[in-house]
Amino acid sequence: MATATLTAGSAPAPAMPAPVDHISTRRVIAFLAMVFGMFMAILDIQIVSASLAEIQAGLSASSDEIPWVQTAYLIAEVVMIPLSGFLSRMLSTRVLFTISAAGFTAASALAATATNIDQMIVYRAVQGFIGGGMIPSVFAAAFTIFPPSRRAIVSPMIGLVATLAPTIGPTVGGYISHAMSWHWLFLVNVVPGILVTTAAWSLIDFDKPNLKLFSKFDWWGLAGMAAFLGCMEYVLEEGPNNDWLQDQAVFICAIVMTVGAVLFFWRVFTAEEPIVDLRAFSNINFAFGSLFSFVVGIGLYGLTYLYPVFLGRIRGYDSMMIGEALFVSGLAMFLTAPITGILSNKMDPRIMMMIGFFGFATGTWWMTHLTADWDFHELLIPQILRGCSMMLCMVPINNIALGTLPPERLKNASGLFNLTRNLGGAVGLAVINTVLIDRNAFHYARLSEHVQWGSAAAQEKLQNMTLNFEQTAGLDASKAAISKLSGMVQQQASLLSFMDVFFMLTVLFATLGLFTLFIRKPAAAGGGGGGGGGH
Repeated sequence: MATATLTAGSAPAPAMPAPVDHISTRRVIAFLAMVFGMFMAILDIQIVSASLAEIQAGLSASSDEIPWVQTAYLIAEVVMIPLSGFLSRMLSTRVLFTISAAGFTAASALAATATNIDQMIVYRAVQGFIGGGMIPSVFAAAFTIFPPSRRAIVSPMIGLVATLAPTIGPTVGGYISHAMSWHWLFLVNVVPGILVTTAAWSLIDFDKPNLKLFSKFDWWGLAGMAAFLGCMEYVLEEGPNNDWLQDQAVFICAIVMTVGAVLFFWRVFTAEEPIVDLRAFSNINFAFGSLFSFVVGIGLYGLTYLYPVFLGRIRGYDSMMIGEALFVSGLAMFLTAPITGILSNKMDPRIMMMIGFFGFATGTWWMTHLTADWDFHELLIPQILRGCSMMLCMVPINNIALGTLPPERLKNASGLFNLTRNLGGAVGLAVINTVLIDRNAFHYARLSEHVQWGSAAAQEKLQNMTLNFEQTAGLDASKAAISKLSGMVQQQASLLSFMDVFFMLTVLFATLGLFTLFIRKPAAAGGGGGGGGGH
């Protein structure tokens, strides 16, 4: 591929503005501003997750309505991410990123002023859609303006942001909503957002706009993509809790998703300028990198969801306590990032990925021995393994997927690459939720069989509990004992369903670790001295 010419040092490629080793300070500052903008956009996916109860109380929303504070953001963002490649070529990185940062900041301020749930859902959708334009732009810029010799610094940086932001989102959100109020979950974006917007407009100079593309804009392709991806996100979010296609809204969205998919793919292959260019998948490294990115999305968003649910449901933690218990993963990622940068220059990326996947599998296998008493200390090792392994996977995956593509394909490709991670998260959460619900019902039924009236052990336990309740208060002791016993069975069933999910993730990541053996060594994926001939 094109980047191979940069590392070989012999025949320069006249077709592309080959970056030299010296990067101007202006561009470095511009890139750092873009990275911070991406951090805010990704953080906001999860920042509300630990504080939904506070937002629900503040807006007098029902329990059915409040998940839409998160769902609206995700649906809107997942549509914008692949679209951003075309918009970036048409408007230029400078204009698209500035509009995205300014719009995201304004939508954040509006979300803080919401007085009812309908306003909040609209503002969150706008925030997600506009903010989604910042994420792929950073990946494209990293591989466009920095030479391969600098990739050992740049790739860990964007990998860290992409994984750290959703991981620490619940922690940050828990602290903010406890220390101040839920309004500040959104207001904290305003001042940094203004600074990022100003820096983007003043400093970004990576490319020029091509406004002629506007006349070729594929509106039908956009409609198909919005229907396909938006409804897919809705089906995956709402399906597990509503018995999938038995629910009318999920059923209708599944039909719209199918029609949208047909229209989208038809336009992709027939339009003069398709809204999304799928040709990047013809590059075998990009195709494999996207597959791995999809699975990393399952692990990244799946565990960011599972740990707080366990601590809230089984341990009874509030958002602040959950945040304090889970900050270790973010710290492990932060400390591992510079190490992965060094290793990416010296180690075969396949070996790095294998170590990362096996490390992740070890952490999830550890969690299959879960008990109701597990706390910060028992979760410490699995969280460290999760954080370190995620970084070891992310950096070589970024390099393999985007490091060998020619610059003209990078903008579209980075949108597709980020989309695969988000879709992995959406699919992973849907599967995890479905397994949790189904296995919980299964285990509850099996455990209940052993706690029937005919069971001597159950009778003895019930009698002891009844005696305890008789001694404490004037309530109906037998009813209280039965309720307590039922709660114990429910808790045990819930624990067993968590173990099943962690075992499923262990098998997935261990299999992927073995799968890395079958990838051919990517040319010039690692950066500086990676050499090799390329394609």
